[in-house]
Amino acid sequence: MAPKTDLVGLPKVVLHDHLDGGLRAATVAELAAEAGHALPAGAPGLAEWFFDAADSGSLVRYLTTFEHTVAVMQTREQLRRVAREWVEDLAADGVVYGEARWAPEQHTRLGLSLADAVEAVGAGLADGMAAATASGRPMVARQLVTSLRHTLPNPEVVELAVAREHLVAGFDLAGPEDGFGPELHAASFARLRETYTPFTVHAGEAAGVASVAGAVQLGALRLGHGVRIAEDITLDASGYRLGPVARWVLDRRIPLEVSPTSNLQTGICATVGEHPFGLLERLGFVVTVNCDNRLMSRTSPSHEMGLLGDAFGYTTDDLRRFTVDAARAAFLPHEERERLVADVIEAGYAAA
Repeated sequence: MAPKTDLVGLPKVVLHDHLDGGLRAATVAELAAEAGHALPAGAPGLAEWFFDAADSGSLVRYLTTFEHTVAVMQTREQLRRVAREWVEDLAADGVVYGEARWAPEQHTRLGLSLADAVEAVGAGLADGMAAATASGRPMVARQLVTSLRHTLPNPEVVELAVAREHLVAGFDLAGPEDGFGPELHAASFARLRETYTPFTVHAGEAAGVASVAGAVQLGALRLGHGVRIAEDITLDASGYRLGPVARWVLDRRIPLEVSPTSNLQTGICATVGEHPFGLLERLGFVVTVNCDNRLMSRTSPSHEMGLLGDAFGYTTDDLRRFTVDAARAAFLPHEERERLVADVIEAGYAAA
């Protein structure tokens, strides 16, 4: 990257950003004190604790950090505040469209219904969009309701996605991948397909090609992470050869929601320069740039773009291409996606 490139000033699109992984450390500390929830570190060192705990190379340990963020997202007021700040923080980094994914079933400990929780997050996203517009950095935000792979399928969560009220744009399947194939939720995906409800599936992060195959066979429109699809690609004297799953993902233009720093933390590779993003981009896969969990990875969309630019020599035109591809993969109507591309992203890059 050119050293003077103002990445914060460039329009960005975020498709893979967990609501419970994007809290401000100060907000966690404040809400935990109010709720009487014990934290593993005091406010001054809390952000560092989240990063260190997540920076272990293990997805299982990474996921334990959410015990503390989920604990402070159990009331309407807490959810609304966290959702508002989620939008404000991304908008301040130049994000013009973002999808907040989260699992409503984890936020009912104090009596909220699933519908109440989704309504609270929708209200918070609306608050954040209003605040972002007032600050001169308008952003469109939507939510993805998520089910967890290791729990029993919950038809009520699926119906919240089908209804698409309170700024719900679609559905996601998340949680521990290894040993919990997406086929365990086959009935949920059948309902989503029959109602034309868009969905994405975490796959190819903690498990390999078989996990990606399961997701695409169920009809996933995007792949959360997806980078271990590279294990279905081999190199011989004649060049790169794609296995059947990689070929399907490439030919069908199924977008990959890639989060480089998070992938380093969970052991996919040791350095950004070794990340599969570079190979997948060269071969023509649709790759998008995301953060996954900004608190745990101590990152931002601009930081992730900078890391990739430094590692692979991407230019501003490359970053614009990744952003346009992400916008066209958003769970929005086609006309809205194209307006976002033409009026916001292309115009913003032209003015940068």
